[in-house]
Amino acid sequence: MGKFQCYLTSCRFRTLPLSLAGIITGVGLAAADYHINPVTALLVALTAICLQILTNVSNEYGDFIHGTDREDRQGPQYSYGSLADKDYRRMVVFWVAASCISGLAMIWHSFGTLMKLEPVMLLILGVFAITAAMRYTLGSHPYGYRGHGDIAVFIFFGLATVLGSYFIVAHEIPSWFLLLPASSIGLFSVGVLNVNNIRDMKTDAATRVTVAIKLGERKARIYQTLLICGAWVMMVVYVFGLRIFDWWHCLFLLTLPLYVIHLNGAWKKSDGELDKYLPILVMATFIMSILIAVGFNAYRWF
Repeated sequence: MGKFQCYLTSCRFRTLPLSLAGIITGVGLAAADYHINPVTALLVALTAICLQILTNVSNEYGDFIHGTDREDRQGPQYSYGSLADKDYRRMVVFWVAASCISGLAMIWHSFGTLMKLEPVMLLILGVFAITAAMRYTLGSHPYGYRGHGDIAVFIFFGLATVLGSYFIVAHEIPSWFLLLPASSIGLFSVGVLNVNNIRDMKTDAATRVTVAIKLGERKARIYQTLLICGAWVMMVVYVFGLRIFDWWHCLFLLTLPLYVIHLNGAWKKSDGELDKYLPILVMATFIMSILIAVGFNAYRWF
């Protein structure tokens, strides 16, 4: 594998639909309530992509430094051993710069300034996001090795992504009921991490601590079921109980079979066989976010 191919592999592009799911949900719900600027929405998506890739390359660099991913891992093989320390450093620096440039452009285009309270608060949130992306496996105390990854994923892939994207394009959060769809996307995202950790329990046990390892395999599967079911309950309550009801809002229900397939596999498969059920959950969440955005904006077209 050539060096450029290793750089591309380290980006882990298959994770991008999950990072975009929260953006699509937040922007889609905002578009249903306000007139939004499409360029700002695109910059929000670009910033999310940059932060996700920064997370991925930082994760791989941290695993490289600490030697925590080995050849016997059950998941897909990345570029371990094919890149040098300086190569990883260059990737991290590049994606930090890309995240900063994209984030600054996003805030400037949305608010027209960086000096008001809202832009300053968003800049602070951006610093936290970049730091969290890097410290998952980097630094002297990487929280991803201590079983704290679930909390970080819930906050940054759910709450921060959905509420943050909504606020950036709408300039306000009209109701804290938006915590429900934000939490729903967050729980689905934690589910992706958890099924990944269930798959790698045997090889991870010697190098890190995850929630799946703490719980044990059976309880980790119960935890996975609670994550998926809890996310669905929150979305259903938001659509049927807290919004002015429209049948178009129910489009997201079409993704239910994908989640059933995922949970069935999560209970019946182990080790490497679990890997094919991970992208099913990612794509189900991505498709759900699209259907949420389409369903809540259908009144514009029909």
